[in-house]
Amino acid sequence: MSLRLASPALAAAILFGASTPLAKALTGGISPLMLAGLLYLGSGIGLLIAIGARRLFGARQSAEGGTLAIPPAEWPWLLAAIIAGGVAGPALLMTGLNETSAATASLLLNVEGVLTAVIAWVVFKENADRQIVLGMVAIVAGGLLLSWQPGEVRFASGAILVVAACLCWAVDNNLTRKVSNNDALVIACLKGLVAGVCNTSLAFATGADLPPFASTLAAMVVGFAGYGVSLALFVIALRWLGTARTGAYFSIAPVFGVVISLAIWPDVPGVTFWLAAALMALGIWLHLRERHEHEHTHDPLEHSHAHRHDAHHQHEHDFPWEGAEPHRHWHRHEVLIHRHPHYPDTHHRHSH
Repeated sequence: MSLRLASPALAAAILFGASTPLAKALTGGISPLMLAGLLYLGSGIGLLIAIGARRLFGARQSAEGGTLAIPPAEWPWLLAAIIAGGVAGPALLMTGLNETSAATASLLLNVEGVLTAVIAWVVFKENADRQIVLGMVAIVAGGLLLSWQPGEVRFASGAILVVAACLCWAVDNNLTRKVSNNDALVIACLKGLVAGVCNTSLAFATGADLPPFASTLAAMVVGFAGYGVSLALFVIALRWLGTARTGAYFSIAPVFGVVISLAIWPDVPGVTFWLAAALMALGIWLHLRERHEHEHTHDPLEHSHAHRHDAHHQHEHDFPWEGAEPHRHWHRHEVLIHRHPHYPDTHHRHSH
């Protein structure tokens, strides 16, 4: 796999990982639910401004070559993803944090990557080569090692709620893949706005107050980068790599969080950090060296997404076309049998 294909997922992990210590620096007088709501609102509002600016400067189509509209048939997938990951997930996590230590929660949050991959492999039948599985194991092992606190993990109701939140986000990741052909900014914007409104409403309902303007603005800026831009990149990665591989790359976010933490609160990393970083680097290397190639059949398919006229898009147009690429329109794929390296992207979600 080329670094170009993996770069959106890695960039998403860097931004999200960096947002954790930055958000921690804001936790002083902000309730957890209010902070979650402000982070998501910053994500949604920031991306809404970006979309508006794009249209203001004359881009009637998205930068990805398509209109901003999401097909009606795909709205149920998107709404289900928003409810699972933007509403249920944060609510379960914040409730679980009331009964669980921060160390335990950090350890359990690594379950998200595992559940994401399991759902992708078992339910949605993404292919899982041995090298990809080993890479996933190395990355998750690094995450577990990074957040491990001896004696902290115990079977408790709070831990169950944290794991339930991870399951919600894993479901969210897999459902979002269903709509990943649409404009990434629009998808991330909608998720941020809905999650932000729901979480801030819950915060106000439980008696939380809006923090001072400076803290509110700082939280929203962090949310725009760490949740908004990061999620848009995550959606693009889902489109190119499939869910399991994207989830694996995203699981390295804690390493970047630790690096930023060390920059804010200087300290010498211990042996555990370097072992965790080495395991995650091994996992990334295993994924990058993947070469999945075999003869495969493309069944007839009609859909709409941004595309270029490559080997998979040799079709005529029934409308005037000036040759601009990428462009988006409904098109039909005829039966095609060929052999080349590929990954579980939009056109390679076949069984093996």
